[in-house]
Amino acid sequence: MSRPQTTLLVTLTGRDRPGVTSRLFSGLSAHDLTVLDVEQVVIRGHLVLGVLLACPDSPDLTAIHRQVAALADDLGMNVEITLGSGEQSRQRGRLHVTVLGNPLTPAVIAAIAGRIAASGANIDKIGRLARRPVTCIEFDVSGADPDALRADLARESVGLGADIAVQRGGLHRRAMRLVVMDVDSTLLQDEAIDVLADRAGCAAEVSALTAAAMRGEVDYATALRQRVELLAGLDASVVGELTEKLRLMPGARTLIRTLKRLGYRCGIVSGGFTQITDWLTAELSLDYAAANTLEVADGKLTGRVTGELIDRPGKERMLRQFAAQAGVRLSQTVAVGDGANDLDMIAAAGLGIAFNAKPAVRSAADTSVSVPHLDAILFLLGISRDDVEAADAADSALAASGLER
Repeated sequence: MSRPQTTLLVTLTGRDRPGVTSRLFSGLSAHDLTVLDVEQVVIRGHLVLGVLLACPDSPDLTAIHRQVAALADDLGMNVEITLGSGEQSRQRGRLHVTVLGNPLTPAVIAAIAGRIAASGANIDKIGRLARRPVTCIEFDVSGADPDALRADLARESVGLGADIAVQRGGLHRRAMRLVVMDVDSTLLQDEAIDVLADRAGCAAEVSALTAAAMRGEVDYATALRQRVELLAGLDASVVGELTEKLRLMPGARTLIRTLKRLGYRCGIVSGGFTQITDWLTAELSLDYAAANTLEVADGKLTGRVTGELIDRPGKERMLRQFAAQAGVRLSQTVAVGDGANDLDMIAAAGLGIAFNAKPAVRSAADTSVSVPHLDAILFLLGISRDDVEAADAADSALAASGLER
């Protein structure tokens, strides 16, 4: 078994200025060293530059330190050189720990860092993905058991008032290619059937059945049929008027627009009605949609739905069908929902996200988002707010020039 290679970690800190990186590596080039890793962060003009180097078994530390120290002194910076062995932490696997908060307090970061340390893992890097509409900080962590750390941080998140996601690092997250969302109270702020019930004069009865179904207290298929029966006799034109009343969730357009730019397929699956999902598909240029269809006779709702029922098992079935149509594995899918009827598809997806969800759904999902901004899902996929804004600006410039991307 070969011996671990000897490594040097050179850390330079101080006020940032042009040429620091170039001068450091020019100095290091005079020695028999190989670059293994480089990380550089600038926060409000303060630079932290770390370089991990492989070196001979007996490096001339005195010469290296003298040269780097002279450079640091010339630049008015501080330097630290640490001798080590191998890259043990990186060899044990990496995780992304993503934290969403509004606001995000120091106590949250302290608790998360403490849990990571208590698990025996190491924080390799911390960076900000967004500062609006929520603050999102991501930790790159090595040496942790993903299931144990996820369970620990899930317990912490309840008391901290922050959302915490733990995902495998590397290419796993980048492999996600299909995002499928629930509609009512997820893509939309409203429950479409509640709006219809208000027009039919049975709002209280329908609302009570909806709440019970979302909590998992009533079988969803039964609750759906009971609610639709209460709509019997309502003029069918009212359904067409819904599009003027229903409100998209804040961030919905940004989420879909950004995902489509990046080559994701996007779909919706709803226990609601095709009369609504058809409008959303056209409005947002969605790739896939499935929902129930309200039966209409003589211009009025009959109180029945037609076709294959989209209930809790039906949502999972459609997730699998969309994945097959997109040519992606189920592990490359993301499912987003808020109610008990979303549980099966959330469990089946590669990443299940509970969005402003009931407790039973939060506990079953891989992670949760508790802020009313649907585009926060982008951050769980490693897409930063800067990336979104840069793409928006580029598209605006292209549109102004009369060109298309």
